[in-house]
Amino acid sequence: MGYAPLAAAVSNGGGLGIVTALTQPSPEKLREEIQKTRTLLKDPSLPIGVNLTVIPMLKELDHMAYADVIISEKVEVLETAGSPKCADIWKVYKDAHPEFTIIHKCCTTKHALKAQSLGVDMISLDGFECAGHPGEYDIGNFMLQALGAKALDIPFVCSGGVGNGAQLAAALALGAEGVNMGTRFMATVEAPIHDGIKKALVDGNEYSTELIMRSVRNTERVYKNETSGKVREIEETFPGDFSKFANLVKGENYRRSFQETGNTEDSIWSAGCVMGLIDDVPTCKDLMESMVADAETIIKQRLNSMVE
Repeated sequence: MGYAPLAAAVSNGGGLGIVTALTQPSPEKLREEIQKTRTLLKDPSLPIGVNLTVIPMLKELDHMAYADVIISEKVEVLETAGSPKCADIWKVYKDAHPEFTIIHKCCTTKHALKAQSLGVDMISLDGFECAGHPGEYDIGNFMLQALGAKALDIPFVCSGGVGNGAQLAAALALGAEGVNMGTRFMATVEAPIHDGIKKALVDGNEYSTELIMRSVRNTERVYKNETSGKVREIEETFPGDFSKFANLVKGENYRRSFQETGNTEDSIWSAGCVMGLIDDVPTCKDLMESMVADAETIIKQRLNSMVE
């Protein structure tokens, strides 16, 4: 999902567009995607970010090679997620560009505090509602964001299950500086994914996801379909044996569904509970502007009237 057209559209619309490094098959392909993103910006001074996730993969990856591209391309924001190995990447990034920003995704304040102590600039606090990997502690955002405001000395954003202006207002009230959205941006005009996937997001609801890979402690929230059901069945029979279902969770299956077929059933693909709030497929600009306008209305009218 995090390809140049969507990343540029988000930055053009007033947000921070993120290119996902590991959707690219090689570091050099990532370089091309970063450069393509910049050509699509309406103003070359607009910032972009790159996400580099360090988690167990089906094949060994040279994460530092991807980091070297991000550094050499002078990407203003590095978003990371995953294992403590991220700290090595933070160091080389900051050594090269101390003025740039590191955002690290965390599912607990314990991990956020550790990242803060190691010098990251901002935290993305990911609640249990999020698509992808919500961690193993199942902490929802109503608690997680309040804990972040209490514990952290650096800024943080609310991530997971966010899709409208009321939630933006709530995140600000809880202490976040803003919100991070993934699934909601998948259902936009500029998202470079098959219309069949976008239709599934609009047609789905808050019950349309489920958790897989809990038995191998790499929990992932995904769209609930035939393939996720098969993974769940295998995990129940062979708990902890990743090899029994590895072929079903391959990234190539995901890519084919999103980029070629639009088949929602024959692959594992990340999606969040925010599907319950997705009713249309707007442009990124319209989505963000409507969210900000709704949040402003709620803050100025509803919240202010309650304290007067």
